[in-house]
Amino acid sequence: MRYILKTLILPIAILSIMIQCKPLANTESANEKTFIIAYQTADCTGVAPMKCLQVKEKESDNWGNLYSNIEGFTYEPGFEYVLKVRTEKIPNPPMDGSSIKYTLLKQVSKIKK
Repeated sequence: MRYILKTLILPIAILSIMIQCKPLANTESANEKTFIIAYQTADCTGVAPMKCLQVKEKESDNWGNLYSNIEGFTYEPGFEYVLKVRTEKIPNPPMDGSSIKYTLLKQVSKIKK
């Protein structure tokens, strides 16, 4: 009888702890990102010389080039933006194109610089 109780109590206790545990709330899903867009573009080279948006995900990050566009977003020089975007993997992307599609979900802010 004691053996049965011991073998049942431990799994039941572990199961009840696991049921009560909830994952931490994540403010962004895996396919959503927050982008900070700089007030000016930069010269960059994709297939040919072009202008790239300067983007970072956190204030503490360094600016990086975004070689593709953000669907639904119209950039206006002289403004810094904070955007929520959805990312989608592009199946079989062209060799000279991005493997990720960016779509504007929300313009959080637009500040004149």
